[in-house]
Amino acid sequence: MTASPDYLVILFVTTAGTNGARLGSDERELLQLLWKVVDLRSKEFNQSVSNELNIGVGTSFCFCTDGQLHIRQVLHPEASKKHKTWVITSSRQGLNEVPFVDFVQVHKDLNLDKNSPAFPYGASQVEDMGNIILTLISEPYNHRFSDPERVNYKFESGPCSKMELVDDNAVIRARGLPWQSSDQDIARFFKGLNIAKGGAALCLNAQGRRNGEALVRFVSEEHRDLALQRHKHHMGNRYIEVYKATGEDFLKIAGGTSNEVAQFLSKENQVIVRMRGLPFNVTTEEVLTFFGQHCPVTGGKEGVLFVTYPDSRPTGDAFVLFACEEYAQNALKKHKDLLGKRYIELFRSTAAEVQQVLNRYSSTPLIPLPTPPILPVLPQQFVPPTNIRDCIRLRGLPYAATIEDILEFLGEFSTDIRTHGVHMVLNHQGRPSGDAFIQMKSADRAFLAAQKCHKKTMKDRYVEVFQCSAEEMNFVLMGGTLNRNGLSPPPCLSPPSYSFPAPAAVVPTEAALYQPSMLLNPRTLQPSTAYYPAGAQLFMNYTTYYPSMQQRMDLYTQMIRPGQCSKNGFAFKGPSS
Repeated sequence: MTASPDYLVILFVTTAGTNGARLGSDERELLQLLWKVVDLRSKEFNQSVSNELNIGVGTSFCFCTDGQLHIRQVLHPEASKKHKTWVITSSRQGLNEVPFVDFVQVHKDLNLDKNSPAFPYGASQVEDMGNIILTLISEPYNHRFSDPERVNYKFESGPCSKMELVDDNAVIRARGLPWQSSDQDIARFFKGLNIAKGGAALCLNAQGRRNGEALVRFVSEEHRDLALQRHKHHMGNRYIEVYKATGEDFLKIAGGTSNEVAQFLSKENQVIVRMRGLPFNVTTEEVLTFFGQHCPVTGGKEGVLFVTYPDSRPTGDAFVLFACEEYAQNALKKHKDLLGKRYIELFRSTAAEVQQVLNRYSSTPLIPLPTPPILPVLPQQFVPPTNIRDCIRLRGLPYAATIEDILEFLGEFSTDIRTHGVHMVLNHQGRPSGDAFIQMKSADRAFLAAQKCHKKTMKDRYVEVFQCSAEEMNFVLMGGTLNRNGLSPPPCLSPPSYSFPAPAAVVPTEAALYQPSMLLNPRTLQPSTAYYPAGAQLFMNYTTYYPSMQQRMDLYTQMIRPGQCSKNGFAFKGPSS
């Protein structure tokens, strides 16, 4: 709307929580809604007090608020949670168009007198806003309210190219989403903020299933900053964490280069449904017949996209387009219906998910290679015999704990740590698990450390310390579990066969394939080298400790003059001749 509206509806809201600059950030309920109508043609207040404005057909009006928070952070989210439509949609033109004005600054510039303090909170603000507007539209200012901002009430899906430029300051990462959430649910969570077209990308894990995270791209940095204020707001019974992300992060998830995918997603405002578990010999006609007449597929055969490997072998997945929500809901009712002799899983999907699935399968090698084995990254000279309990395990560490925190926690025993002997255990999402393993110089020092440091506090948390062996440490670091019932082997080993042979074999760097018998054979590496197999399906759940800069200088000195021990207790053997 470029022309000036006929009416301005002044709005002011308060909530049961924080007001002012943090209005709406604490997700508290709307407590007070005040409004007043200004007739811009007659330049006076409309005295009508009713739930409906008696205006003629074709007349336009829009909201006017003191800043964006009243509309974007309170009214729209409140209406969305309570499934109201009085803010979100309207048959009259311009209901979602809002001029946002800094009335405090304007009030100072116009040198207007404030209302009597007898007015209650909220009413006083509305009166001041009304007087300011009447002053602005009268002589000598004759201001025209035009080109208001629009609050998008519907999320538009669409494709995204990897060559597209995405502003780093307009992207957030949402974490903790329900697994069945869709891009529309994300748009509903951020109701009131304008998400860019195709800007909601659900993330998938290594198995192609949703991992509870999403990347969301907004139209501007201003909207991104408002989105960050919704950190730990709720979607159903779950609170959602909101963090900053980058444009590169978004393109990794939502970007694609396939012309076939771009053509499939070029049909706008379509609802996408993912099919999983299809027979490998299924045809497009059979898919169309499966959905039937109650949920027709958009464009017939063109509305079905089969996912294949690079050699055109089918994966059993497909994506289907539907023209409206009603057709999509009818289609989803066929979840686990039979197609041939197989039941078919149906899920609501997104354009970003189409890109991710196609990108994943298009990069799969034609000849599947055996999974690279997990090899210890510890140098052979630092791997102690497995029957000696010269390691300690820390359990219950704060997630933000650093190597320096661990060294401080161990105190006098930190000088007994072997070089590269601190290992932080990570979970399958690559985040700290709260566990760490420490390689000590002797079993006696490990025993004393476990006795004296057990249940000491680190950042207001007590940490449990246990003595353990290298065998137990290696099991956990390579994906196994260690609990009261003993050792549970890593996923790559069957229970009767796991063992740790003597550290004798050396695996050449150039080797592409490894025999199962060599799975856990240690590999001789230089002290500063760590081997992480590319594309390993089993996670290397740890990081290796590298000394600080001062320690590095001491270690460098030891390389020049091997055999001497630095004052910080870390010894570094010089290169063998």
